[in-house]
Amino acid sequence: MKLAVKVAVALLAAVVLYLSVTFVQVWRAARHDQARPAEAIVVFGTAQYNGVPSPVLAARLDHAIELYEKDLAPVIVVTGGNQPGDQFTEATASANYLIERGVPDEDVLREVSGTSSWQSLAAAANFLDDRDITEVLLVSDPFHSLRIRAMASELGLDAHSSPTKTSPIRGMTEARYMARETVAVAVGRIVGFRRQASIEDVVKSRA
Repeated sequence: MKLAVKVAVALLAAVVLYLSVTFVQVWRAARHDQARPAEAIVVFGTAQYNGVPSPVLAARLDHAIELYEKDLAPVIVVTGGNQPGDQFTEATASANYLIERGVPDEDVLREVSGTSSWQSLAAAANFLDDRDITEVLLVSDPFHSLRIRAMASELGLDAHSSPTKTSPIRGMTEARYMARETVAVAVGRIVGFRRQASIEDVVKSRA
């Protein structure tokens, strides 16, 4: 019995240590901008309201415009499908926002089917591969940086994260997202991010 308790305590300690180290990595990635010349900028979608990007999505798009105007990449990939009842996809709302602010339409590529970060990035990776594009700058909120880099690596992309500095997600809300990302990264590293996404899809379909 004592041996079983010791094993359980050791396992618990290992899990706590693993999550603690992962949290530090998530936090450090959130505060490190890897902006550099690349072949494309990939913006992760999030909520839009009848074709108007939410403040969170607008902050990501504004940062992508800044990178584009610095000539760090010649094209911007916008991602994200739509939710039931939506007239616009996240990608369409994002593309319109970019074009209205001076980005030429031919420099905006659209991924309109994804309903999760993995699905959007996987779909984008496919059509980027058709264009022989592998080096990308990933734009999202800071807390997202480590996981999207890991997903991109699993998809064969040479990816660097450049998080927006103007996200409205702050304070305790940001801390909660950091905690969620810690768990997502910790699990994804063990089972693989593709398999993790598949498990999440099955759970959602049965909910």
